Amino acid sequence: MSQHHQPSTLAALGRTWVEAWNTGELERVLTLYDEDAVMTSDRIPVMGFDESGTVRGKDALRAYWGKALALLPNLHFSLIELFVSPDSVVVFYENERGKRICEYLRVNAAGLIVQGSANHLPH
Repeated sequence: MSQHHQPSTLAALGRTWVEAWNTGELERVLTLYDEDAVMTSDRIPVMGFDESGTVRGKDALRAYWGKALALLPNLHFSLIELFVSPDSVVVFYENERGKRICEYLRVNAAGLIVQGSANHLPH
């Protein structure tokens, strides 16, 4: 069960998440995630992973994001806005290709991400 977090703590997590991705260091990103985290994105099947669009567990995240980072050596996120609730943060950002994305990140009592969902504009 998740716990309520201070808005400032969740906003800081959102900024840290963007900063971690911008380093290009996958293990730094993964430190923000719980071992049993799940991630959902329409890019997951496209990248050859689970057809459901969801990967489960840190090892699956490592495999998926490792492949994605290898294909996107210039990956860079520019933060647009952060939105918080008691147990989540939505990071609204623009990537290096000018695409705007909202990433929903739900956290557990320890403040680690347990659920993520990448939300893209419809094609």
